Amino acid sequence: MVERMVPDELWELFQRVVPPAPSRPQGGGRRRYGDREVLAAIIFVATTGCTWRQLPPIFGPSGPTAHRRFTEWSAARVWAKLHRLILDELGSRGDLDWSRCAIDSVNMRALKGELTGPNPVDRGKKGSKIHLITERTGLPLSIGIFGANLHDSQALQPLVRGIPPIRSRRGPRRRRPAKLHADKGYDYDYDHLRRWLRKRGIRPRIARKGTEASTRLGRHRWTIERTMSWLGGCRRLHRRYERKAEHFLAFTAIACSLICYRRLTK
Repeated sequence: MVERMVPDELWELFQRVVPPAPSRPQGGGRRRYGDREVLAAIIFVATTGCTWRQLPPIFGPSGPTAHRRFTEWSAARVWAKLHRLILDELGSRGDLDWSRCAIDSVNMRALKGELTGPNPVDRGKKGSKIHLITERTGLPLSIGIFGANLHDSQALQPLVRGIPPIRSRRGPRRRRPAKLHADKGYDYDYDHLRRWLRKRGIRPRIARKGTEASTRLGRHRWTIERTMSWLGGCRRLHRRYERKAEHFLAFTAIACSLICYRRLTK
């Protein structure tokens, strides 16, 4: 079960980003479970959506043990590092298409926690929003968590800045797409977002309210809609249960890492 949840290739990548286990000079204490077994348990929780206490004993570590290690690794930004490492591997093979990227968001209910707000499309119930930037084929490059009441246009700049410098097959690392596609939710008065993108060398392709038909958007933005459905494969993201925003962002990073890893092993 552990080898099926964490294949050898994924385990080799994870070993490059996970911090070393803390030592116990004084000795004693319980045996620390192996990182591979704990990683398999965390991926099981992320993909099935079960609670930590419902974790099957087949993995070895108990739910509270896996949750403590998940908290420890989230504080060390292990999941963001893993996502970036897989993107570097894809970029070095030339599997990332920077000719056009797309940005979009998806809402989900949140029972509690940071970065939540009344959802205007869900009768004002508390919720959070995942914003995502993907390259042309739908691989996620940058992710962010915001309150459900935040206007989409306010998330564009942080996400563009959040694209990490990724390796290329030839030449220096790259972090700016040639074009960025967005729907009318990212349209804003005075075109300040378009000017900001142009200053960074990115051609904006943001639909204008009242002037561009929705049917024209699907020609290039269907890939990010497909990526949103891929995120749905991580059932832990269907509803937010985490009080801390960094933990919910960690599950989102795990889902994006698995999406990119599947492309890497094709």
